[in-house]
Amino acid sequence: MNQAVYSDLFSITDIPISTLVSIFSSERYHILLFDGKGTLTIDFINYEFEGKSIFFTSPYQHFKITTDQSFMIKKIDFHGDFYCIEYHKEEVACNGLLFNNIYSNPFITLNQENYEELKYLTCKLTKEIENNNQYSEPILKAYLQLILAIGSKIKSQELASSTALPRKQNAIEKFKPLLEQNYIVHRDTSFYADKLALSPGVFTKRCKSFYRKTPSQLIQERVILEAKKLIHLTYKNFKEIAALLNFEDEHYFSRYFKKNTGITPTLFRKKVGISIAGDLSNK
Repeated sequence: MNQAVYSDLFSITDIPISTLVSIFSSERYHILLFDGKGTLTIDFINYEFEGKSIFFTSPYQHFKITTDQSFMIKKIDFHGDFYCIEYHKEEVACNGLLFNNIYSNPFITLNQENYEELKYLTCKLTKEIENNNQYSEPILKAYLQLILAIGSKIKSQELASSTALPRKQNAIEKFKPLLEQNYIVHRDTSFYADKLALSPGVFTKRCKSFYRKTPSQLIQERVILEAKKLIHLTYKNFKEIAALLNFEDEHYFSRYFKKNTGITPTLFRKKVGISIAGDLSNK
């Protein structure tokens, strides 16, 4: 294993695929660049991949890779205190596209040109850390920002070029905006099935086909995503957050959060911290 560590907040590593066969999560963001075939499991949902790919995860997302192949992975990991994706949203529109996107694949399939370009940038990151000069941090952030910008561009193009949905899937596509509008108040799948004029069984079947997740999984993920944002981006206490998310009290909220993330809200805030974007909004 070849590892270049700039600080406790940023590192880049060449790792064999065998190190990711067990469920892994941490307080950092992760970027994985690789060329291979297998199954990516993220938050217990399976995605098939083949070829040159780049994969993005957010703090305390659980993931592993299952494959019968042997290949190396270039892994970048960084803490929000090193590079705040919320603070840099004007330069890199990656939050909600590459990270924190519950509605689409968590990876991008790359062509040869994109793969070589991203691989070149990861090599530049490694060399910059090895040079260990006083200007390293802004240079590392610039390379990281470029990787995220390229990833965002490719992902946007991928989504824009998606083929039109068959008529029977048009209704299920409307589930996303409906969920965004109602997830705080309505967490029962029957509410959404009724709004889409679908039977519960058909609703679940089409949802799994289109999003690869059941309606209840998407509802839970959307609630947890908002909870993570409020913990990470604000100074609100957990009683306030529980109320905003329509939980009976902070204890029920804490149990719900831990069940879905494996970590308590208190420990999540301690490990992930409050973003610089949260610092700025408090001023």
